[in-house]
Amino acid sequence: MGFYQAFKLALKSLAANKMRAFLTMLGIIIGVAAVIILVSLMQGLTGEVTSMFSDLGTEVLTVSVQSRGATRTLDDDDFYEFYEENSSLFSYMSPNVTVSGTVKYNNTEYSSSVKGVSEQYMAMEDYTLTDGRFISYADIEGYQKICVIGSYLNRDVYGGSGVGNTIKIAGNKLTIVGVLDEIDDSTEGSGDDIILLPYSTACKIGNTQISSYSFYVSDTNNISYAENVIDNYLYGIFNSEDYYNITNMQSLIDQMEEMIGMMTMVLVGIAGISLLVGGIGIMNIMLVSVTERTREIGIRKSLGARRRDIMSQFVIEAGTTSAVGGAIGIFLGIVIAITLGNVIGINATPTFLAVGVSAGVSIFIGVLFGYLPASKASKLNPIDALRHE
Repeated sequence: MGFYQAFKLALKSLAANKMRAFLTMLGIIIGVAAVIILVSLMQGLTGEVTSMFSDLGTEVLTVSVQSRGATRTLDDDDFYEFYEENSSLFSYMSPNVTVSGTVKYNNTEYSSSVKGVSEQYMAMEDYTLTDGRFISYADIEGYQKICVIGSYLNRDVYGGSGVGNTIKIAGNKLTIVGVLDEIDDSTEGSGDDIILLPYSTACKIGNTQISSYSFYVSDTNNISYAENVIDNYLYGIFNSEDYYNITNMQSLIDQMEEMIGMMTMVLVGIAGISLLVGGIGIMNIMLVSVTERTREIGIRKSLGARRRDIMSQFVIEAGTTSAVGGAIGIFLGIVIAITLGNVIGINATPTFLAVGVSAGVSIFIGVLFGYLPASKASKLNPIDALRHE
C-alpha cells in the first residue's frame, strides 16, 4: 500500500469517528496552540523590552559615583576633563541631577519628571525642539533659572504657548525657554511629561548633588572598550569598585533577553506536557483501533499484505491524526496569540520558526506514539486475526 492510499484511509477513518478523533487530537491541539501562543507572547515581550531599553540609548554609558568613605572625590570638572581627554571615544557627556521638589503652576501641582542636564543632553537623546531653544553652556555657568519642558506640559498647561511663561520647581520660579518635540504620546507620566534644566541650577534649587554622568559612545562597536576605559579611570582613583557603578544598556538588554529566553523555555516545556499527553492519547486510541480492526488486519495479511504494509498504515494514520490536530492547534494558536498581543499592546505575531517547529513536533509525536500500536498490528498472526470476533 502506497503512502497516498494509506493517507486517504487515515482521513476516512477520522471522518468515520469524528468525536473520537477530536478527543484524540485534543491534547495535540492544546499543546501546539499553547506553544505558539507562549513563544509569540514572549517574543513580543522581548521586542517591547528591547525597544524600551534601546530608547534609553544603547550608545550611552551611565556612571554613578558614591565616594562617601573614599579618600578622594570626583566632581563635574574631573569628569569633563576625562571626557575631553577621550573625545575620540565619546561624542557627548552630561551630568545628571534628579530633582524631587514639587512642580507648580498657578497653585496646581504636577508630577512631572524634573532633571538637571548639560547643554549636550539634547544631542545625546536626539531631541528636537518645537519652540524656543535648549539649555546653553552660559545657563550652566550662570546658574540660570530657566528650563525646557516636554510637549505634555506645553499643551495641557500652557495651551501650546509655554515659551516665555514660568513654572515653579521646589519653590523656585523658572522661565521656560524651550519646548521639546513629542517623543511619546504627550500624556501625563509619559516621556513627554518632563522638565529639563541646567544641572548646576538643579543642584542649587534641589539642594542635591550630581547623581550620575552619561557618556555617549561615538561607535557602538566600542561600547565594551569605552566601559573599560571609564572603569580603569575610576579604579585608578578609588582603588576599589565599591565606590562607582557603570551601567551599559546593551548589557542590560542582553541580560533581559537571556532571562526572557529562559522563561520561554520553561513555559514551552510546561506546554509541551500537553503534547506528551496528546501523544499518549493517540497511542491509546490506536491500540483500541488495532483491537477493533484485528479481523481486517487478518484479511489483508491473508491477501498478501506484508508486515511493513500493516505497520506503515497505522503509523501514517497516527501521524495524520496528530498532523490534523497540529494544524488546528496552529490555527488557534496564531489567532489567540495575535488577539492577546493586541489586547496587551505588544506585537505577538507568530514567527515562521515557531509555527514550523510546532507542526514538525506534532507530526513527530503522532508517528512516535503510533509506532507501538502499528508494531502490534504488524505482528498479528493472520489465522488468529481472522478468528478474532
